[in-house]
Amino acid sequence: MDFELSDDQLAFQATAQEFAAREFAPHAAAWDAKCHFPKAVIRKAGELGFCGLYSPEDVGGLGLTRLDAAIIFEELSAGCTSTSAFISIHNMATWMIATFGNEATRNHWCPSLTVGEKLASYCLTEPNAGSDGASVRTTAEKHGDMYRVNGSKAFISGAGDTDVLVVMLRTGEPGAKGMSAIAIPTDLPGITYGRKEEKMGWNSQPTRTITFDNVEVPSTALLGAEGEGFKIAMKGIDGGRINIATCSVGTAQAALTAAQQYMNQRRQFGKNLAEFQALQFKLADMVTELVAARQMVRLAASKLDNDHTDKTVYCAMAKRLATDLCFQVCNEALQIHGGYGYIREYPLERHVRDLRVHQILEGTNEIMRVIIARRILEEHAPDAIR
Repeated sequence: MDFELSDDQLAFQATAQEFAAREFAPHAAAWDAKCHFPKAVIRKAGELGFCGLYSPEDVGGLGLTRLDAAIIFEELSAGCTSTSAFISIHNMATWMIATFGNEATRNHWCPSLTVGEKLASYCLTEPNAGSDGASVRTTAEKHGDMYRVNGSKAFISGAGDTDVLVVMLRTGEPGAKGMSAIAIPTDLPGITYGRKEEKMGWNSQPTRTITFDNVEVPSTALLGAEGEGFKIAMKGIDGGRINIATCSVGTAQAALTAAQQYMNQRRQFGKNLAEFQALQFKLADMVTELVAARQMVRLAASKLDNDHTDKTVYCAMAKRLATDLCFQVCNEALQIHGGYGYIREYPLERHVRDLRVHQILEGTNEIMRVIIARRILEEHAPDAIR
């Protein structure tokens, strides 16, 4: 067991860190304030391979492991949480097309998706189907060599500004077995978008509803086989939970660093804040929780890479632990800054706003607890989860 990063991983980390410091961090506050979607900068990230991290090399991806990707997303999110989270979602949707699409679909989309020339949105959530993904109502009825798609999706990242939608919909019976996945171009007739949502955080990526009204899609756009949509979604979400968790870690690291610097600079009652033992204890707890979250995320990513039997549970544990602990780290960092933490001249309030949604996405943390509890209550499970 080796907890040290390899030379390659250290190189990935350094490249992502330098890119985030140069291209994300100086602009993140303005993107947030203006609700600007920085597509040109995302394209620059694509030039470094960050838009196709774990997609296979034969379609232009880097073919990295999920652990490698987690290390990169952590560094990117220290520069801009919201933009990095969108890039992580784009990576997941691109991987789904690359992994489950037929040759024509892969060749049509993936070379441009993996380099950020085109962008993808992942469409699972509906007004009445969030954490319960198997209850989706959007339908795709087969008519000859076409699918006719009807229904709506909600809270879709990038909607209205991306090029392809990876849509989970119903082609058969109710429940998980009747779900399928289709890659749908965004410019087809019958697709309409709702207004851009006004959100608490994640403001550098647009979020809209999508409505499908008799949208005709070639049957060749199907990902996998009919009825495999839920399986594809769950495989994607395992990785998606790692992505959201590691973005939380990167943001918390940025908040912790800001707090450490502030404590060494700010003077009250004749001495630096760093000299107050109560704040020293607070900082010690923050860094301990951050390191615990980081190691849990990397453990889960390793389990996913090695196709461990309990990979889904580990991904759920990592998502639950990291998003909760890292939100608290950011909140404590804001508290250390006092009134300055509450104003937008400093990044702390943005860190708190951006990380709050991580406790909701990819299944709420209450759902994570259900996944973990069900596994641990199985016979012999306590010996397996160790």
